Amino acid sequence: MIPELLAESSRQTRERSEWLNRLPDTIHELEERWSIRAGEPFDTPEVTCAWVAPAQRANGEGVVLKLSMPHDEGRDEIGGLRAWEGDPTVRLLAADERAGAMLLERCVPGTSLRALPEAEQDPVIAGLLRRIWRAPAEGHSFRPLSELMAHWTAETTRSAERWADASLVREGLRLFVELPESAPWNTLLATDLHAGNVLRAEREPWLVIDPKPFVGDPAYDATQHLFNCVERLRADPGALILRFADLLHVEAERVRLWAFARAAAEPREDWRHGLALARRLAVDS
Repeated sequence: MIPELLAESSRQTRERSEWLNRLPDTIHELEERWSIRAGEPFDTPEVTCAWVAPAQRANGEGVVLKLSMPHDEGRDEIGGLRAWEGDPTVRLLAADERAGAMLLERCVPGTSLRALPEAEQDPVIAGLLRRIWRAPAEGHSFRPLSELMAHWTAETTRSAERWADASLVREGLRLFVELPESAPWNTLLATDLHAGNVLRAEREPWLVIDPKPFVGDPAYDATQHLFNCVERLRADPGALILRFADLLHVEAERVRLWAFARAAAEPREDWRHGLALARRLAVDS
């Protein structure tokens, strides 16, 4: 079974379509190689860039089989899971980097952090991020955050004729260059840590799944959770940013600037979307 949202994402490029066509054979080959039997894949709005299913080892142990489609931002997930070694992520039990395949520790009961009220999510996400942040090993191959910003800048610039507020977008693009260069310190980042990527587990109360590691400014890592708390962010961005930055022990002004840059200039289909928030973040402090 292929979840429809994954199928839609996979049809966007030829490379992904070819990956999707190979997927049934790849799953079968991995089941044989890793001595597992996979069940029906998880089919939720969170799972759009990978085929993910519960599986069982020959000894009865419950695990998770994940096969990621070609996806540039998530290219280094396997390397990140190796670097974090289960602290505070799910453990990587086996991997095939060429196939983008992972055999992962299974979170039980696996309840998403989204089950908690957002205000209770804040300290959990902040605590996990502070543990995620660490110096990468010498000789690491993780990409700098500036590379992701350059990719976004190129994509946004290609749609310049559709910008609804060119001055706002240009200011966001300027910050995509300035903020990585002015970071007070750089660390290994998750970049996509929000409540949907945190699951309740037995080994620890909460574990991180689906990291997309880059190396850069820790203040950037605050933004993904903030953008997943959209109503609170729209209602009082200054107060929410100050609260979350305080939990993270990072500079609130840098979090505000990163949030503004993303709201103003991150690539999107509809350039009317996000501009009201960008204007609030441009003047809020």
